[in-house]
Amino acid sequence: MKEERLRKNPEFRLVYRRGKSLSTSLLVLYVFKNNKGINRVGISVSKKVGKSVVRSRVKRLISESVRLNKQGLKQGYDLVFVARSASKDKSYKEIENSVKYLFKKSGLNNVEKNITISN
Repeated sequence: MKEERLRKNPEFRLVYRRGKSLSTSLLVLYVFKNNKGINRVGISVSKKVGKSVVRSRVKRLISESVRLNKQGLKQGYDLVFVARSASKDKSYKEIENSVKYLFKKSGLNNVEKNITISN
């Protein structure tokens, strides 16, 4: 679990500088290929979003929606989620929909369609 997180400032800066960004009204996602075989996730919530209780709540909502939706993602990427100030009063479902949309938009979904051949 611990190795699946981005923690150090240089790791975040590398993803910001060299990764590609995608956004919704609630979140911004930076994606950078790390060649480590695992996905590492970092979450950034600035003081613009709110006081510490609000920021912690937003972080928990984002991390929980990532945890529940990480199955089926391509491996080997660093992901940084940046919460926008609009996310402070949103429900879990709205945050989760935003995370799912960003995964889909970034091309990280490993969508394997089972095609059945009928005779």
